[in-house]
Amino acid sequence: MKLQYVVLLTGSNIGNSKAFLALAKNFIFKNIGKVHKVSAVYKTAAWGKQDQAPFLNQVIIAKTTLLPQQVLAQIQVVENLAQRERTTQYAARTLDVDILFYSSQIINETNLIIPHPHIPARRFALQPLVEIMPTYIHPVLQLTMEALLLHCNDNLMVEKLG
Repeated sequence: MKLQYVVLLTGSNIGNSKAFLALAKNFIFKNIGKVHKVSAVYKTAAWGKQDQAPFLNQVIIAKTTLLPQQVLAQIQVVENLAQRERTTQYAARTLDVDILFYSSQIINETNLIIPHPHIPARRFALQPLVEIMPTYIHPVLQLTMEALLLHCNDNLMVEKLG
């Protein structure tokens, strides 16, 4: 299988969020593929359900030979390792890992949509994407990450941490 780039967004707002992000990054390296680029960690306001603690978010680009559904299965393993509880949509969580892009493929399956459909509306995803891949062109919208951020209507807090 040819190497593909998978772009993942990690997030946490319960417990030791820095440790959960580190767990995710190490797991990705060991089980999904070689980590190619990593954004800074960002402190972000909760999106979708704002009456909760802020998140820590980070974008990771890995080179993988896994198929998209295999990447999804591995993500669910690491979320389970972090004892993520799936309750209501947008609820607080120990660890959330989303597949944002899988090379420039467009996938629309029952349990997996790539590119992630909410990228254009989420500053907490766009800001770290612009940091590490500003000129990448969204395969559906045909706009760069910089252009998507420029047109994003989400004004929730996104603060780059040291």
